[in-house]
Amino acid sequence: MFEKSSLQDIQHTVHDWITKHGGYWPPLAMLAAVIEEVGELAKEINHLEGYKPKKSVNKKAKMGEELADILYAIICIANYYKIDLNVELKSTIKKYSDRDLNRFI
Repeated sequence: MFEKSSLQDIQHTVHDWITKHGGYWPPLAMLAAVIEEVGELAKEINHLEGYKPKKSVNKKAKMGEELADILYAIICIANYYKIDLNVELKSTIKKYSDRDLNRFI
C-alpha cells in the first residue's frame, strides 16, 4: 500500500481514515496517545535489551509496531494543525546536517 508513498501521501491516508471514523481527538488527547505509545516502545526496548524480560514471539516486530503507532499518532497531530511533515522533516534533516556536520568526527 505504501511502498513508494511520500510522507505527504501517508498524511492524506491517515486524514481520510480519521475523518471516516469520527474525526480527530482534541490535541491534548492526541499528545497523550503519543506519550502512551512512546511508553510502549520503551517497554519493548527494555525487553529487547534484556532489562525486563517478558514473553514475546517476535521482539523486533513488536518494536516496529510501536514505532509505527508513534508515527501514526504524530501524523494525527500534524494533520490537525495542517503541518506538512514532509517539508518539516526535510528542514530538520538540513538543520542537523548543518549543525552537526563535524560534531562527531
